[in-house]
Amino acid sequence: MKNLFHLSLPCKNLVDTKMFYVNTVGANLGRYANNWLDINLFGHQLTFTQVGKFDFTNPSYSFEGKVLPSFHFGIILDIDSWGRIYSKLNNQNLELTTQAAFLKNKPGEHLSFFVKDPNGYILEFKNFKDDKEIFSF
Repeated sequence: MKNLFHLSLPCKNLVDTKMFYVNTVGANLGRYANNWLDINLFGHQLTFTQVGKFDFTNPSYSFEGKVLPSFHFGIILDIDSWGRIYSKLNNQNLELTTQAAFLKNKPGEHLSFFVKDPNGYILEFKNFKDDKEIFSF
């Protein structure tokens, strides 16, 4: 059995959140109720709970000359899945960073891009050149 990741986050609007993850990203809707919903994001469970107004700021940091959000979550995909989701999201009117390679020719080399969801959360999609180096440095 593989281990699955679960993350629960507050959201501003369940309908907008559902539309983004299901219709825009292509994830599957899981269980839901009036004030929460589960999203199946590549086999991992994201739970969004509508909590009303909340304060959310995204300070950034610099890594290899690129400005990145310090608070984000994401998924590591194989290169084919990564390419498909990048193409799909890049062809839509979204706040999407351009794909970038990080740690080029070093342990942990990977491709990455970020997209903002309707709640202001930053979602990162990664592909590692060598999966054995995901935790290497």
